[in-house]
Amino acid sequence: MFYLTYKIFSSFSKLERRILIGAFLIFILSSFFIALNFYYSATKEQPARGGIYIEGEVGQPTFINPLIANISDIDLDLIEILFDNLLNLTDNYKISQDNKTWTIFLKKDLKWDDGKELTADDVLFTIKIIQDPDTRSPLFLSWQGIEVEKIGDSEIRFILPKPYAFFIDNLRSLKIVPQHIFGNIPAANLKLSQYNLEPVASGPYRFKNIVTEKDGFIQEMSLIKNPLYHGNPPFIDNFIFKFYRNEQDLIQDFNTKKISGFGGLNPQNINEIKISHKLANLSLPRYYAVFFNSNTNPVLQNNEVREALTFATNRAKIIKRVFNEHASLADGPIPSNVTGYNKDVYQNDRFSIQQAQEILEKNGWLLNPEDGIRYKTVNKIRQKLEFEIITPQIPFLIETVDLIKDDWNKIGVKINSATLPLSDISREVLRTRNYQLLIFGNILNNNPDVLSFWHSSERLYPGLNLSLYNNKDADNALINIRQEINPDKRQLELDKLQNIIYKENPAVFLFNPNYIYVTNSDLLGFNASSITTPAHRFEKIAEWHLKTERRFAN
Repeated sequence: MFYLTYKIFSSFSKLERRILIGAFLIFILSSFFIALNFYYSATKEQPARGGIYIEGEVGQPTFINPLIANISDIDLDLIEILFDNLLNLTDNYKISQDNKTWTIFLKKDLKWDDGKELTADDVLFTIKIIQDPDTRSPLFLSWQGIEVEKIGDSEIRFILPKPYAFFIDNLRSLKIVPQHIFGNIPAANLKLSQYNLEPVASGPYRFKNIVTEKDGFIQEMSLIKNPLYHGNPPFIDNFIFKFYRNEQDLIQDFNTKKISGFGGLNPQNINEIKISHKLANLSLPRYYAVFFNSNTNPVLQNNEVREALTFATNRAKIIKRVFNEHASLADGPIPSNVTGYNKDVYQNDRFSIQQAQEILEKNGWLLNPEDGIRYKTVNKIRQKLEFEIITPQIPFLIETVDLIKDDWNKIGVKINSATLPLSDISREVLRTRNYQLLIFGNILNNNPDVLSFWHSSERLYPGLNLSLYNNKDADNALINIRQEINPDKRQLELDKLQNIIYKENPAVFLFNPNYIYVTNSDLLGFNASSITTPAHRFEKIAEWHLKTERRFAN
């Protein structure tokens, strides 16, 4: 056959042979591209398993324990990956007609990563320990007054003292801990347990080991896929946390590809990223504000003063200079990215030095030419527009206060700033309410329940009403927001609350900074645009992947 083909080919002229070879090559190439086109049309690129992801963090893990973890972003990040929340562990749930009784049914065959069964007993234990004052759990207030009953190994009943429209968020944020690990430890001694750094959990990854330097500094913590995880297994095999003493060293290691990603990047340092990367601007349900405490300075009891200070605050300038535009305006008690925010309540921007001056002059505040500070004589007592503001030792808040000082100085208001460590503010300033002005942040649970921040019953510690705000109509609206199940009726109460606070100016609402998450260009499957807390960037970590493969469509 080959000989006959050769004889026929040899009988062709030189030109004919070239034409034949060309036609054959065209046939081969056409066949290749037809096959390639068929392959790509019949297959789909899908995530593939494998790879190692290294997350950089500034600081140290302390309590990788949902019962006692408080404000450490590192602890909360690790908890998010290692511990599953109650809602994810739930197969389904029922709600009573009066919305006060919730019955949940756990999924079947749940296990801890050490092989022990995860049952209703673990859920009851978790909540009982949270409700124990000796635990000093940061979740104590969220579960206060809620009764919990075990109906069966996979069935639990929650009885609420009053209907709570956002109880589903309690279930979503509750991380269950193993009773067989912590059950014999007194609540007051939980912080001493070695399991706070070597946790037994139920999430998509499990603890593997810690690498520690000679001085005790934890260098890294390795996690591996949890083979007993109830959900779809993660695509990435190994997830490693590497810890740093400062952001400069972290950025340097990112630029040399020693780590894969990190969160909380200072927007001023974005230009320090030198390699190809992905940058996610994630919105959070929070806001920062200057809170007025009229109990310590009677001048702040005057709404015209509070209103003038609001008009004299150039928030757009703060966002540009401090955050390089990586922040959004905060208008009131409900952030713009939370359901219930009503943009119609607020003007686009209240900044106006001229209007601020007119408000003060109209109400008798005179400008002293000697010191440039406005004053007013009330009952033969000269009052001055001079205040002290407490500022946490956080760079972006210190910069913000400096800009506010300049703005308020233009209307005859002097500000003296006292900068304190955040721990001192939490331990002393908030406890005693000994401040005139305080710049601070409120963090919501991704719903419009802001009772703890604005209800009059929360004016004293440990309440979070930092303006010591007291308004009966606002109190009623806050209670109704919590208890109203009908979304339309609840929105009416939210509108009422936002209008009241907008008119009374108990605080100058400033901004909501974006959470900036940086990863290398290899990471796929991370598509979040808004998160409830920084740790929630890992909420769908099982979908993250570093590799892909093409598979024939079903």
